[in-house]
Amino acid sequence: MKPPCEIVVWYVIPAIRSELAKELLNLGMKQKDVSELMDITQPAVSQYITDKRGSGIKLDDYVRQMIKDFALELSTGESTKADLIPRTCSICKNVEPADVINQLGINKDNLSDDCQSCMGSEIKE
Repeated sequence: MKPPCEIVVWYVIPAIRSELAKELLNLGMKQKDVSELMDITQPAVSQYITDKRGSGIKLDDYVRQMIKDFALELSTGESTKADLIPRTCSICKNVEPADVINQLGINKDNLSDDCQSCMGSEIKE
């Protein structure tokens, strides 16, 4: 079993970045501007929008709406590059651990009974 932090780094954050990049482009930003705003390379933006990165899990509608709202704030200047890390963390905290575990095909029986460290909350049945 991978530790929860590794699951977040390999699956959750890329999924959030992918959705954010797509939303920013939908709002009229250019890939170069998105890459500068998100502090990633332009090829990384291209990979996010073509689902070569960040497509390992599907985010639920509530989390996707949080990302859309953030993208709108970034595009209007209400939020800035400085908000990227705290808002990504806030969005990440709203991702349901059980949903990610299920999507990755991890057998819950392999988790210890007292597992409470999974992305900051207990695995819910």
